[in-house]
This record gives sequence, C-alpha cells and structure tokens, in this order.
Amino acid sequence: MRLSILLYDGFTTLDAIGGYEVLSRIPGIEVEFVAARRGVIAADTRRLGLLAFREFAEVTSTDILYVPGGPGGVSLEQDEGFLRYLRVLDATSTWTVGICNGVALLAAAGLLGGTKAACNWFYQHRLADFGVEFVPDRYHRAGKYVTSAGVSASIDAALFLAELIAGETVAKAIQLGIEYYPDPPFPERSPQQAPAEIQDLVRQFEEVGGPALLRLEPPFRGMVPSERAS
Repeated sequence: MRLSILLYDGFTTLDAIGGYEVLSRIPGIEVEFVAARRGVIAADTRRLGLLAFREFAEVTSTDILYVPGGPGGVSLEQDEGFLRYLRVLDATSTWTVGICNGVALLAAAGLLGGTKAACNWFYQHRLADFGVEFVPDRYHRAGKYVTSAGVSASIDAALFLAELIAGETVAKAIQLGIEYYPDPPFPERSPQQAPAEIQDLVRQFEEVGGPALLRLEPPFRGMVPSERAS
C-alpha cells in the first residue's frame, strides 16, 4: 500500500508530519512525498522544509492520497492544475485524507460535494462555499474520505485510518509507539471552548500573519538543489 503525501509551498508541517508519523508505521506501507517539482518545499514558517522526492508527473495513482493544509493552500483553491491533479489521484485511491484547510482543497476539486467533513474550526465557512457541511469533530469519515480538524488532529485522523487499514491492535501499538496521550496544560478541550479573545487572535494571525509569512524567502532556498536542477 502506497501513501502519497502532497506538499506545496506554505504547507503546515504538523498537518503533514502528524499523519506521516502514524501511517508510515503501518506494516508494509510505502511513503512518498510528492510536489509539483522535486526539491525542498518550504513550510508556512519559512524555517523548515520537507523534501519532495517525487513530482506530480511521476505519480499518477496511489492507495492513500493525503493532503495537508496551510496558508499556501488558500491560493491553490483556484489553481485548476493542482485541483485536476487531486482529481486524478483521488480517482485511483482507496482512501483520501484531508487535514485542516487541506480539506477545502478536496472540496474545491469537487470531491466532497454533498457530504460532511471536518476541517480547521475557522475555515468552516469555506467548506460551505463548496457545498460541504462542516462537522466540529477531530476527524470524520464519509466513505473513503477521512477529514480532520487543524494541525494536531492529523494524528487522531491517522490513528483512525490506521485502525481501518490494519486493525485495532496495530493502531494501538502505533499510538503507544509515538506515545500519543495528549494532556495539554489548559482546560479547553475544543476550539469552541477557547476564550473569545484567543479565537480573535488566531483569526487575525490567519488572515494577516499567515500571508505575511509566505512573502518571506526561506533562508535555505537554493542550498539543497532539486534533482532536476542538478
């Protein structure tokens, strides 16, 4: 079974890596990081990148299509080339996973119309724009589509999918292996419980800070040449 994690400039690291840490541990799974071009793809913080060692033209089918979110995904909702590629891979996948606002990319590609989905709490309006009903859950399954809330929820969604693929024993072993038993120091257990001023702060950052970060040049740009460039 092959897991294809799509990367694009400005993805959120834990959206991709949270699921990777879980799903990559399923026995027999093959993992690939895929982007439009091979090379180091900068995350939204501009201080970290992941290596996409395969490019879209090379990967025309997969078993698990995995789409992380991040501020860089917003503009891709209007990128027909990217959306077409999602449709191509989704047509071959057994499972399609969307994390955070990566769920909106699946919706923009027309893959979730008329269904329910989880996504980042402040992006639920965008799902409605694409005819998808938001559910305020950490993860949600609709047929072969597994969607999740923001960032850290990628781990929950991946454990859920790991159980569907490999069974409860394997999924629980992975959970223990990564020691995932979250116990945050604050009493809130959902976005809805967060104080209004904290919600406003996060919304402001996502509207202003995220796009501002994407305008920064990653300091490692050009330090690790892509295979094509070399």
